[in-house]
Amino acid sequence: MLEHLIQKDQQLLIYLNNLGTEFWDPVFMYITHQINWWPFFLLLIFLLLKKISLQQFGLLVLVLTVFFVFTDQFTNLVKYSTGRLRPVNDPLISPYLRILRKAGSPSFFSGHASNSSGSILIIFLILKKYYKYAWVLFFFPLLFAYTRIYLGLHYPLDIICGYIFGISSGFMFFFVFKFFNNKYHLKDKQKRNLFHS
Repeated sequence: MLEHLIQKDQQLLIYLNNLGTEFWDPVFMYITHQINWWPFFLLLIFLLLKKISLQQFGLLVLVLTVFFVFTDQFTNLVKYSTGRLRPVNDPLISPYLRILRKAGSPSFFSGHASNSSGSILIIFLILKKYYKYAWVLFFFPLLFAYTRIYLGLHYPLDIICGYIFGISSGFMFFFVFKFFNNKYHLKDKQKRNLFHS
């Protein structure tokens, strides 16, 4: 059963990776780096500060910092325990891929997927009562993690498991935020949401 799943995972990766074209290659190479999403991150900060207090924002930054440390460490533990080769480093798979860049660490599971999905979930759960279209934020982790498949750096199963772990961790850390927010009676700005029509 596991062997069949891995085979299907490999086949799907080869198919999706080969959908890439030279036109889109530089685009996906650019957006696979977190730092290049800085306009999106600035927008998130702006949206948050319009609705929550500085104390709440400080708490959120602290919670997200601990979240990232937790997910990074756990992801690395799983990666080096399983030792699954990245597609670009697997001699059985790499001849069938469009290889645009290399990476040395193991493949399973994706830290990009876990970090992006979990952090966006935390922010979404805070913003959803203020912004009707807050769900659009999930476009970021979906596209961000897909770049790893496009570049042949992760298998689809790496991404899916990363999402599952990230979302599970995101819920856990959101409740941590909520606990301390209630404990210290932090209040949001309660301004009228201009995005509702």
